[in-house]
Amino acid sequence: MSSLPIIQQFTLPITGMTCAACASRIEKVLNRFPDVKANVSFASEKAQIELQGTTTTQQIIDKIKKIGFDVPQQQLELEIDGMSCVACANRIEKVLNKQQGVQANVNFSAERAIIHFHPGLNNIDELIQKISRLGFTALILQDNSREQAKQRKQQEFRHLRNLFLIAALFTAPLMIEMVAMMFGVHGVLPVWLQWLLATPVQFWCGRHFYRNAYNALRGGSANMDVLVVLGTSAAYLYSSVAILTGGLHQHVYFEASAAIITLVLLGKLLEARAKAKTGAAIESLLNLQPQVAHVEVDGQIKDVTVSGMQLGDIFVVRPGESIPVDGVIIEGISEINESMLTGESVPVHKSKNDKVFAATLNHNGALRVRATGLGSDTALAKIIHLVEQAQGSKANIQRLADKISGIFVPVVVSISILTLLATWFFTQSFSTALVSAVAVLVIACPCALGLATPTAIMVGTGQGAKAGILFRNAEALERAQQLSILVVDKTGTLTEGKPSVNHVITSNANTENELLALALGLEQDSEHPLARALVQYAQAKNIQAIAVEHFKAIVGRGLTASVNGQTALLGSPRFLNEEHIQLDQALIEDLEKQGNTVIAVALDGVLQGYIGFMDQLRPDAVSTVAALQDKGIQVVMLTGDSPRVAKVIAEKVRVDHFIAGVLPEDKAAEIQRLKTHGGMIGMVGDGINDAPALTVADIGFAIGAGSDIALDSADVVLMQSQLSGVLNAIDLSKSTLRKVKQNLFFAFIYNTLGIPLAAFGLLNPVVAGTAMALSSVSVLSNSLLLRRWKAKF
Repeated sequence: MSSLPIIQQFTLPITGMTCAACASRIEKVLNRFPDVKANVSFASEKAQIELQGTTTTQQIIDKIKKIGFDVPQQQLELEIDGMSCVACANRIEKVLNKQQGVQANVNFSAERAIIHFHPGLNNIDELIQKISRLGFTALILQDNSREQAKQRKQQEFRHLRNLFLIAALFTAPLMIEMVAMMFGVHGVLPVWLQWLLATPVQFWCGRHFYRNAYNALRGGSANMDVLVVLGTSAAYLYSSVAILTGGLHQHVYFEASAAIITLVLLGKLLEARAKAKTGAAIESLLNLQPQVAHVEVDGQIKDVTVSGMQLGDIFVVRPGESIPVDGVIIEGISEINESMLTGESVPVHKSKNDKVFAATLNHNGALRVRATGLGSDTALAKIIHLVEQAQGSKANIQRLADKISGIFVPVVVSISILTLLATWFFTQSFSTALVSAVAVLVIACPCALGLATPTAIMVGTGQGAKAGILFRNAEALERAQQLSILVVDKTGTLTEGKPSVNHVITSNANTENELLALALGLEQDSEHPLARALVQYAQAKNIQAIAVEHFKAIVGRGLTASVNGQTALLGSPRFLNEEHIQLDQALIEDLEKQGNTVIAVALDGVLQGYIGFMDQLRPDAVSTVAALQDKGIQVVMLTGDSPRVAKVIAEKVRVDHFIAGVLPEDKAAEIQRLKTHGGMIGMVGDGINDAPALTVADIGFAIGAGSDIALDSADVVLMQSQLSGVLNAIDLSKSTLRKVKQNLFFAFIYNTLGIPLAAFGLLNPVVAGTAMALSSVSVLSNSLLLRRWKAKF
């Protein structure tokens, strides 16, 4: 094999290896390919690959994944400049996706590309060069590049506006000639003057149409610019030839070519303004964060730029000011308006040790805060990134539009040629045939089709962010309104997740304080909601914890530790039964029938007592479940509690069905089982234990007050920490998809009616140009109507 020529060399990162044996196994499996030479390093977690034949990189990656390891991808976000229509975006996407290991998604309306690639196999500079060779400019999107991108777009808008004004100035006299022709008057303007007026419009104001058309054709595809160039050039060149060969008295079409370019420029100008409004949600979020912070430096308060702050800096926030970065209060009491995060306008009481977030508003108290999150690590930055990611992604419904757009321009050119030949044959007039052919080219516009879905998605996700509903991608926004079953976790979702001690029952002649002291020693370092409730209850009674050693938590069951050489157990009755501890089942059953979650405590094999916890329902739990059921969505409660406790809660919230006694590791399996029955399965959860289930569900909702792991696993994040946020997410999904369908209808009906009318000579090219210019604007304007959407629940 070593004598074969090396076709390709690359390096793949590999995760999941736990020892050198893992590396050896991967290396052995890869080297079974007859044309692959692999060297896998456990220390660097990388595989050096040499390809000497026909085996593809994807086959190698699939093989690594099949044996239980992963080849992680890196995400690259690029700002794309120079796209004139959706065909440009499709062309860039097609070229990038041809690269091995690359998954690219290019959004025309957002002017953004999201690329997933394998480091070592692909190079960022090479990917950018691929885009540059197509005639576009690609810049890596970074935190400090947003302002540069904004300035660049403003400059481009001014340039486009100037081109339009110049074109309008030269075209206005030509319109006099056109109006006169409508009344049967010809020759108002000499043809040589028409030529002088039309030429700068055609080749100066319209020069970027030619440049973009050339780049598209050079890349092996066609876009809207090709249609504009073909149509206007045909009219201009025919008129120029007529002057040169037929004298100065033949009919010419300079006014048509100039007017079309002017109108298309106007359409692009209006489109650029409307597109800027679709991203208004991001802009409003960015404007919330102050640029200066009052930082303590050597005992003095100094104003420091937020970008210059360091982790651990102590800063002061005065009443009425916005908080510059994420932090923890070390002194002071106030109320904070967190509506930019949660959509909830009611201020939140904050005091020492409470977290505060960048861009939230301090109401009535001075605060001293220690910085814990800067730059991209702030909650605001994460929200902005999530919204941008959603706005740059594609919904499934867009695939049809993309397929049609991909063949749209060649089909239109064919129809135009057929129109020219057929009309010339039947009318024996080349000029008449030319007018109809030009009208076909000009009326056709793939832009409206390409803007129909992404603009609605951009506005919809932006409105969601304002209401505290964060969609991870366009597919999540699309799927939310398709839910048929919603699985709801009990603790922290249907209930507030803040249980309190309701019963303390001792046995074995122990006092309540002795039982609590033992339980406190076992639970004081745990972050479980029941543990926090127990610690709070015991500390309020001034109970001192018993010292424990060799602490070990058993997820979903309980924990063990050593107390003075004796084995202590604390956990669910099931856990203690498994450890052969004798329990009073009648007592446990009675407590559970009252809705208590019961834990038991044992020492050296002897039961010490029981502690019962009660958790309150969320205020909106009953109404939300009822509203979901009214929408035809079956609600299923999932809990690790016993069937008796689950039944009490299920009856209170009136859920259709509940699944009890589910261990954390089995929650995902229950979701998978429900998926086998068909339909769209959703899951609402808040804790670490819910993360696998949120990932398995067709669409996962994370309550915003939950853990970071749950937030990272969910498709939709409900920042307001209210179950009713699910209803708002579904309503926004329906509203957005309704706009998408309206936009697609407008785009399809426009081309379906417009092209035949133009082909049969029923549309003047200038009228066609006006319709084409306004088609994209109408779709954008319809999408912008989504900005009226407000959360109802």
